[in-house]
Amino acid sequence: MLRWLFIAVLSIAVVGTAFWGYQEHQEKNAILIQAENNYQRSFHDLTYHIDSLHDKIGTVLAMNSPRSVSPQLAEIWRITSDAHSEVGQLPLSLLPFNKTEEFLSNIGDFSYRTAVRGLDKEPLNDEETKMLEKLYQQSGEIKRELRNVQHLALENNLRWMDVQLALVNHDQPADNTIIDGFKTVEKNVETFSESSFQEQLNGVSKNDDKEIKLEGGKINKKEVKSIAGDVFQLKDGDLKITSSGDGSDIKVYSASFEQDNKHGYMDITEKGGYVISMILNRDIGEKSIGLHDGMKKAEQFLTKLGYENMEAYNSAEYSNVGVYSFAYNQDDVRIYPDSVQVKVALDNGDVVGLSARDFLVNHQERDVSEPEITIEEAKKEVNPNVEIQEESLAVIDNDLGEEVLVYEFLGTLGEDTYRIYINASDGFEERVERLKSTEVKFDTSA
Repeated sequence: MLRWLFIAVLSIAVVGTAFWGYQEHQEKNAILIQAENNYQRSFHDLTYHIDSLHDKIGTVLAMNSPRSVSPQLAEIWRITSDAHSEVGQLPLSLLPFNKTEEFLSNIGDFSYRTAVRGLDKEPLNDEETKMLEKLYQQSGEIKRELRNVQHLALENNLRWMDVQLALVNHDQPADNTIIDGFKTVEKNVETFSESSFQEQLNGVSKNDDKEIKLEGGKINKKEVKSIAGDVFQLKDGDLKITSSGDGSDIKVYSASFEQDNKHGYMDITEKGGYVISMILNRDIGEKSIGLHDGMKKAEQFLTKLGYENMEAYNSAEYSNVGVYSFAYNQDDVRIYPDSVQVKVALDNGDVVGLSARDFLVNHQERDVSEPEITIEEAKKEVNPNVEIQEESLAVIDNDLGEEVLVYEFLGTLGEDTYRIYINASDGFEERVERLKSTEVKFDTSA
């Protein structure tokens, strides 16, 4: 009897030790996954900020009104600060990257000092314009190199934790694509930093605290499974459902799955059951449908989800994925605060991404006033070097976070295309946006 009791106790101890070891292993993996996710987020955010920096500098070069240039330069200063922050969160402390950080700081200093001096009285001079042109070129080179690193990292499933270990141990792994990419960025920036940049240096945000109102009643987890299952074309049992915490400005249910080498994630609002965001990760095959056909798929998807009267205003292609931006159309006026973005795989037309937060936060029927100036008067405020292709009315958020009625002009300057917004009340040049073109495809055969 005692023998069997001893065996039972020993078995329980072995099982308990195994369970404890398994828990320790799971917790360690969870910490490593969280660190990897943070590194991935910081890197992709850094790439996004450099993209935005390049676009904003190009936007300033296309502007015609000194009153418009100042807030854009302030925005450049903000973006460089954000980019600096993301660099600080990457495991690059052992990798020489001080020239790039210095480059970002210099752009921030230049844009801030120029923005606050009063460009109405002292506009940009020829030297400063040439400096902006150099910054535009250099930020474009940095953008290209970071996008190349991003492309290769995603293509080859490279991990930032491996980069960290390689730097700490001074290893030279066979595939150090990320490290080599950042060294290339640093080398390119160093060349620019040796120019006359230092000599040149020496010579407000939207309110996000408003109440968010959604129509419809509250839904339960069963209804969430039905919505997510329909979109992902899955059975209820294949979905995992969780709910957001009390601190969220919009309470949502999150639905996720992993199946057949693909996984998806979706947020659905607790009130009204609106799909606010969606990501479907899978391998994208060879392109079989065009960008226009992909837009039709995106429009059908939005209609299915209940997003009506949406008008596509921009499209681009990235690695066989069509990216489409839609704005709500009210009486032939584009309401840009009510915007939605959709991604469509161009191999078979599957929707692989959705972001509708801006629409849900801002959407309402508006009392749009009549313009106080004519469209011909508004055209006079556009840079005469811009060749206007299209024109329309729109509502946008200005730099103070206020909605304003504008004339929207789509035009070209050199090889770039811009959207220019002129206030329909006083002719003020509210904003100039450079449109992104199709992404360059990098050759990985070498």
